[in-house]
Amino acid sequence: MRTERAARRAGGSRVRLAPSPGVRPPKTSELVARRLRRMIVNGELRDGDHLPYESTLMGDFGVSRPVLREALRILESEGLLELRRGSRSGARVTVPTITATARSTALALQLTGTTLLDIWQARAGIEPLAAGLLARQDHEVIQESLAKLELIVQRSRECVDDPERFATSAAEFHLEVVRCAGNHTLTLMASMLFDITRREMTEAERRESVLHPDGLVRRNSRALRAYEKLMIMLQAHSPGTEEFWRRQIEAAGAMLLEGVDASRVIDVLD
Repeated sequence: MRTERAARRAGGSRVRLAPSPGVRPPKTSELVARRLRRMIVNGELRDGDHLPYESTLMGDFGVSRPVLREALRILESEGLLELRRGSRSGARVTVPTITATARSTALALQLTGTTLLDIWQARAGIEPLAAGLLARQDHEVIQESLAKLELIVQRSRECVDDPERFATSAAEFHLEVVRCAGNHTLTLMASMLFDITRREMTEAERRESVLHPDGLVRRNSRALRAYEKLMIMLQAHSPGTEEFWRRQIEAAGAMLLEGVDASRVIDVLD
């Protein structure tokens, strides 16, 4: 059988493809939503900006009111617009924060049956990588990062015997390491994971404070020494930073999962 190319060379007719029922052109409302979405992403429309009145937008895009409103509802469902019905101010741009995005993603993970062990395995991959990236940053970035981390460590030293405060402070330190690495994707992922595990970390601290009050202070003090060593390694741009922080995350995960069902589905609901 001759191929289409061979058929064309021989003067044959072109092969015609049967139309696929699964392919359709985008609706006009989707095209309008796409244009507005791009304007938000590019910074032409900023967080808190109000869109022009409907009549103006209808003229700008050359669409009817129903089409425009459908486009605005698409963006509202994505969290990019806030529609105030009956208000003269109209639609307002609302750029999602990392915290809000992480919260919704965490809920999706719970709905799909993600376990606590899954979360800690992900943290063991993300945090050491971020620490390694941070260690390779230039001197100015390292110094700014160390200043932020030192403030957290100082607060942590003041609450080594307080399970809730120390758990919160420790989570802040771990997350700040990822933020300082400068990778937005890792920061989003880490924010989501910390939102999920913060409650588990607090509960683990509470259990330790009841069962072993003296051991709680010793363990938290060890964590502080690990934080201080990490900062020294960052200051020196040490190539061993990533591996060191991996061992620390694995040890923290073993502590957290001790005495709990690691196969239990996470719970992010209040």
